[in-house]
Amino acid sequence: MKLKLIASVILVSFCYSNSYSQVLKLEDALYRTQNQYDKIKVKQQLVNASAQNTAFQKQQYLPDFTLSAQQSFGTINVQHGPMYAYGGLASAATSMPLAEQNWNAAFGSLYFANINWNVFSFGRIKNQVELGSKKELTAKADLQQEIFQQQIKVSAAYLNLLASQRMKFVQEKNAERAQVFYEMTHARAKSGLIPEVDAQLAKAEWSNAKSMQIKAYDKELDWSKQLAVLMNDDFKTYQLDSLYSTSLPEKLVTTPENNSSKHPYLQWQQSQINESEQNVNVLKSHKKPNLSAFGVIQGRGSGFESNYVQDNSAYSPSYLKGVGIDRGNYLLGVSLSWNITNVFRFNTKIKEQQFLTQSLQHTFDAQQKELKALSQQADEQLKNAYLNFDETEIQLEAAALAHKQQTALYENGLSTLVDFTQALYGLNRAEIDYEIAKNNVWQALLLLASAQGDIQVLTR
Repeated sequence: MKLKLIASVILVSFCYSNSYSQVLKLEDALYRTQNQYDKIKVKQQLVNASAQNTAFQKQQYLPDFTLSAQQSFGTINVQHGPMYAYGGLASAATSMPLAEQNWNAAFGSLYFANINWNVFSFGRIKNQVELGSKKELTAKADLQQEIFQQQIKVSAAYLNLLASQRMKFVQEKNAERAQVFYEMTHARAKSGLIPEVDAQLAKAEWSNAKSMQIKAYDKELDWSKQLAVLMNDDFKTYQLDSLYSTSLPEKLVTTPENNSSKHPYLQWQQSQINESEQNVNVLKSHKKPNLSAFGVIQGRGSGFESNYVQDNSAYSPSYLKGVGIDRGNYLLGVSLSWNITNVFRFNTKIKEQQFLTQSLQHTFDAQQKELKALSQQADEQLKNAYLNFDETEIQLEAAALAHKQQTALYENGLSTLVDFTQALYGLNRAEIDYEIAKNNVWQALLLLASAQGDIQVLTR
C-alpha cells in the first residue's frame, strides 16, 4: 500500500514538474496563435471562400447548356386574335382555328437542347474574373494583417508575463532578505541586545515583503491567463525563455530601413484600393454591348394527326402515341444586344466607386504617415531604453553595496533599524527598476517591430 502511494506521489510530481519545465519560446507562442486563434481561423475560411468566388467567375466563360423534356395532356382549341400573358405566364396550343369548341384531348411532348454562349462580352467577364482575384488578394492580405496584429499582442503579453515573473522573483528575494533580517533581529532582541520593538518592526517588514510577493504572483497569473487566451490554450503557469530576462537585444548601429509599404496593415489597405479600382472597370464594362451565339435542337410529338382540322376524329388519346418524336427542328444564330440606357445609367455608379477609391487612398496615406512617425518614435525610445538600463545597473550596484554595508553595521550595533530598512527598500527598488528597464528594452524593440510590420525584428 505504501509503495503504491509513493509511486503515485512520484508520478504526479513528475507530471507537474514536466508540464512546468516545458519552456515556451516566443517563436512557439507566435506559431501557436497563428494556427489556433479563432479569429485567424475565421479569416482563413474567408480566404477559402474568396478563392471559390474567383473560380466561379472563371466558369462564366462556359456556355449555358440546357436540356428539357416535357410531356403534357390537353386540348388544342385555338382562335385567331391577340393574346398577352401577364408576367410571362401563358398556355400555348398549336393548331389551326376550329369552327367550334370541342374537348378532344391527347398527349404531346417536347424535347430540346439549348446552348447559349457569350462569345464576346467586351471585357465584362474578364473584369469580373479580375475582380474575383482582387477580392481573393484582399482576403489574403486581411488574413496576414490579422496574424501580424495577433502576433504583436502575443509578444506584448509574453514580455509582460516575463516582467511579472521577474517581479515575483525580485519580491521572493526581498522576502528572503526580510526573513533573515527578522530572524537576526529576533535573536538579538531575545538576548536583550536591542529593544523588542525592533524585532516587531522587522517582523512587519517581513510580512510586507511576503504581501508584495503575493501581489506579484497575482500579476503573473493575470498575464498567464491573457497569454493563454491569445494562444487559444488552457490556463497554465508558463515557463518562458530566459533569453529575454538574461540578455538584451544587440544595439542597432543604424535603424533598419523603414519600408512601410511592406507593412501587413498597409498591404491590406492597398489591396482594398486595388479592389475598388477594379470595381470601376467592372462598372465600365456594363456600358458595353454583349455578343452571344446560340443553338437549339428540338423534337416534338403529338397524339393529334396532321389532318385533325379537317377531321376532328383524327387523334389518339394513347400515351405512347403522343410522347414519341414526330418532328424535329434546329436553330442557329448570333445575337448582339446593347442596352443603350446603361451608357448613362452606370456613369453615376462609376463616380460613386471612384469617390470610394479616393477615400481608401486618403486612409492609406494617413496610416502610412502615422506608421512612419511611430517608427521614428520607437527608434528613439529604443535608444532611451538602452540608456535607462545602463543607469539602473549603476543604481543596483550602489544599492547592493549600501545594503551590504548597512547589514554589517547593524549586526555590530553601529546602525539604526531605520537606516537598515531604508537600505533594504533601496535595494528592492533598484532590483525592480533594473528588471523593468531590461524588459523595457525588449518592449521598445517590439514597438519598433509593430511600426515596421516585421515581427522578425524581435525574434531574430
